[in-house]
Amino acid sequence: MTSKFDEIIDRRGSHSAKWDKMEALYGVSPDDGISMWVADMDFRPPAAVDAALRKLMETGIYGYFGDDRAYLEAIQWWMQTRHGWAVDPAGIFTTHGLVNGTGLCVDTFTNPGDGVVLLSPVYHAFYRVIRESGREVVECPLALRDGRYEMDFDAWDAQMTGREKMLILCSPHNPGGRVWTRAELQGVAAFARRHELILVSDEIHHDLVMPGQKHIPMATIEGIEDRLIMMSATTKTFNLAGSHIGNVIIADPDLRARFAKRMMAFGISPNSFGLHTATAAYSPEGAAWVDDLMTYLDGNRRLLDKALNGIPGVRSMPLEGTYLAWVDFRDTGMDSEELTRRIQTEARIAVNHGATFGLGGEGFMRFNFATPRARIEEACTRMGAAFADLQ
Repeated sequence: MTSKFDEIIDRRGSHSAKWDKMEALYGVSPDDGISMWVADMDFRPPAAVDAALRKLMETGIYGYFGDDRAYLEAIQWWMQTRHGWAVDPAGIFTTHGLVNGTGLCVDTFTNPGDGVVLLSPVYHAFYRVIRESGREVVECPLALRDGRYEMDFDAWDAQMTGREKMLILCSPHNPGGRVWTRAELQGVAAFARRHELILVSDEIHHDLVMPGQKHIPMATIEGIEDRLIMMSATTKTFNLAGSHIGNVIIADPDLRARFAKRMMAFGISPNSFGLHTATAAYSPEGAAWVDDLMTYLDGNRRLLDKALNGIPGVRSMPLEGTYLAWVDFRDTGMDSEELTRRIQTEARIAVNHGATFGLGGEGFMRFNFATPRARIEEACTRMGAAFADLQ
């Protein structure tokens, strides 16, 4: 049966970072290459989003956004309905995406020279934000056990020096695809309390969980409210990254006041287009679209995993959330240069290199499989041919 997600949309020449920058970054031409790197999808968003933008265009005026009650109510409805999380609208701040939100949190709640803890390997933009703000990255490696990442609190406790002031958690985890359990999240909360860390929980992938999995918002974990900063967005869920909109949600009044002051100091106000798209997406129609999306992505995941795991020495980490396959090539015995040659030059596939995700990422590659199935099938064929000598 044909799915709406099977539509091939030619994004070349459309100012698409995913397709128009891959030749400069990876040496893979968009003419015959497959783009599987940066985390945006090759799918159209829900029809409700297009309808909201068409309605805006009909006015022909693109001024400042005014009454935001419907926008805030949409966020509240989504978080309560989809995640069982009751959000106070007074604690919702709108930033220009969550990398911007991360930078604002680092700026607000730490000082130059402070340590910021990352559970590595992890989303590469965190490293850039921390270092460019004059803070120190403190990498606490996740334990890799039986091909799966797990928390290692004893080892991390031994690393702490007292200079650390913040922990940034990626939940669900990017690039490993873990959907953390309640017990694991309770452990993270206890770790943050023990070491007096502000806990920033980046949950941008929280809607993108595979069938049978359940995302648990950190805000539903008891005893962490006085040090917790939540971050969420519509952008990954609905393929709206270009709208550059995200939410920093803070329950604690003191933390909320500090963040509000910093927002005012930088003169940050919302992107009106992002507000319109988010309000439309956080709706029953958007919810049905996400359910269909995850069924489709699960099919892509199974197809890609079967092909990759069939290559000797290659293992795709079992994925619980996100649309990003984290693939371990270490047992092939190949160095990064050889892997790059086979994947990028021979297979003509642009993927993220594991080392950019920090300590523990060496020998891995990240594949974005949020693209029509025909492209996944072609990528599987190309990977099999590029590693055919190992068969």
